[in-house]
Amino acid sequence: MIKIDMNSPEFQARMEKTIKFTDKVCESRGWVYNPQVEVNEGVQMGLARNKMMYNKLFCPCFMVEEVDGKPQSVDNRICPCKPAIEKEIPDSGACHCGIFCTPEFAEAKRIELGMEEVVRTHSRGLTKEECEKLVTQKELDSDELQALLEARELGMINFTLVDVREDMEWKIGHIKGADKLIPTSSFYPSLEESKLDKDENIILYCHVGSRSAHVVRILKDMEYSNIGNLTHGIASYRGEIIK
Repeated sequence: MIKIDMNSPEFQARMEKTIKFTDKVCESRGWVYNPQVEVNEGVQMGLARNKMMYNKLFCPCFMVEEVDGKPQSVDNRICPCKPAIEKEIPDSGACHCGIFCTPEFAEAKRIELGMEEVVRTHSRGLTKEECEKLVTQKELDSDELQALLEARELGMINFTLVDVREDMEWKIGHIKGADKLIPTSSFYPSLEESKLDKDENIILYCHVGSRSAHVVRILKDMEYSNIGNLTHGIASYRGEIIK
């Protein structure tokens, strides 16, 4: 597993440069940061880490793989990436990772976050039959994962929750109840060490759902049979985060 010390002078210096870079991107393009500060910090740390590892600002929400002996991001995503500039932000108001937003999107998100505090009071209790059906879904949202974690605590269902982000992202914050960390930067050796059963129920998550969706495809090709994905990642999760 590749680890970078977040407290090292080298990383702190790179992080400072990365923040200046994202500040400049916002200023030059008329964008603003996401109102969810933890989203911005997670992306900035991922960018800093990728710069140190690969000497490129690869988007941290997509896997980096070796192609002809050189590191390459899926879809060649280098921040600020072409899909974000040409499609995601004009069409949706935010880039895939969520750090860069239009002012209108950011304001709507602030209102939405305030409303969610009110609506999150409903009960998520499930029957055993509902748990067994839900845990086999290919895509799960925040409420559904929270419900399954609660049901697992009650012994109603069993599954393994896997974080496929990087070690430093895990240390910043991970979902309470996450069982294993299998970083995409050292995926195959970490997978082997994890001893996952190919027939068990497995749910994956990353920052916004891209890396985990990619890993779902890899695991299915490797004949893992019961794989689910937290659709919008930890950035969308409203349950308890261990920091």
